[in-house]
Amino acid sequence: MSETLIGQAAEILRKNDLGDYTVPTHGLYPFQWNWDSCLTALGQAHFDEARAWTEIETLFAHQWEDGMVPHIVFHKEDEGYFPGPDVWGTGRPVPTTGITQPPVAGFAVLRLFQRAKDRELAERKARALLPKINAWHEWFYRCRDPQDTGLVAVIHPWETGRDNSIDWDEAFERVPTDGVPPFTRRDTQHANPDHRPTQAQYERYIWLVQKFRSLEWDNTKLHNASPFRIVDPGFNGILQRSCNDLAILAESLGDAAIAAASKKRTARGIAAMEALWDARLGQYKCYDRVADTLIDSPSVAGILASIAPIPIERKAAIAKRIETLTESAPYLVPSHDPTDPRFDGLRYWRGPVWLIVNYMISDGLRLGGQPHIADRIDQSSLELIEKSGFAEYYDPATAEPCGGTTFTWTAAMVIEILAGSDRAAA
Repeated sequence: MSETLIGQAAEILRKNDLGDYTVPTHGLYPFQWNWDSCLTALGQAHFDEARAWTEIETLFAHQWEDGMVPHIVFHKEDEGYFPGPDVWGTGRPVPTTGITQPPVAGFAVLRLFQRAKDRELAERKARALLPKINAWHEWFYRCRDPQDTGLVAVIHPWETGRDNSIDWDEAFERVPTDGVPPFTRRDTQHANPDHRPTQAQYERYIWLVQKFRSLEWDNTKLHNASPFRIVDPGFNGILQRSCNDLAILAESLGDAAIAAASKKRTARGIAAMEALWDARLGQYKCYDRVADTLIDSPSVAGILASIAPIPIERKAAIAKRIETLTESAPYLVPSHDPTDPRFDGLRYWRGPVWLIVNYMISDGLRLGGQPHIADRIDQSSLELIEKSGFAEYYDPATAEPCGGTTFTWTAAMVIEILAGSDRAAA
């Protein structure tokens, strides 16, 4: 069974491979997405190491001069996607968006480096990527943590990857829709509209894009100009893990300066995360910088933070939190607590299970001495695949497949779960 699933997953990666980059799935997502590519590379590396390095290199070839790595690179024209390059108007030689995504690159590159069979190739590729990833991390703390708190904020829901999370509901009410012209969405033509963000949410997404464009995408201004400034513990946890892993990579490559800077960022971030901890829930919460308050929303963000090198006792509490979720969710890990009346098991990030999130949570908990729950998450992920195929995401109650089909990063995570038994080495 394992060999069959790995073969099916590898075929999906090949099907969605456009040479130098991989699309998440044809039709719905026709371009290169940031964290999709980095996580996809982990799966690619099991059968083609050189191709895995190329995936990440292609992404970083479009890094901005200030260090930001955009969340989408529009390598070619495709009228089937909205909002396209004309809406973003970033003025890049190859069009990109003007916002970023969770910085999994540091985590992924270390994993590729440590597992590499071709050591000469790995050292050469990692050495070239090292300063670029470091520049991205430095950009986060310079442009998204202007008060030097140790935690960064996102300024658009799309940056988190959790576009329509319940976490954003109240904060998103501050985002107006005045001046947003009529537009035609393309996502609902490829997926069930009942599984996607609402039209009202999309209008606010576009208002933010227009606001940032009016500021000419000046990252020294965007944080303070956005009415949506959220400290997401999952996003910060990924950043802290990547800083931690970049320090390990830098030490391996003999770059003491990057190693020291990365260690400092990791330590400050982990300490600052304590302000987001909710002892009652046993997980972290998001923080609204504009309203100066924690967001009362028990989402997967506060569980995903376990990917970071947070204290062992926090990982143990999160493991217990996940065990509690199993009482209401047959399939792990739901993107929102099913006992919350706002939960929706079919609508994007308001309840469904995502294998990439499962993978990162499992990895962090395994490293934190919680192998039992990590194994349980992995097993749940494989049960979803066997029952419903390689979908974008799944209903945690019924395993109903939702969103795009033959999905790249879902397939990559299956390969990682089944073939990457050494992943705890990092």
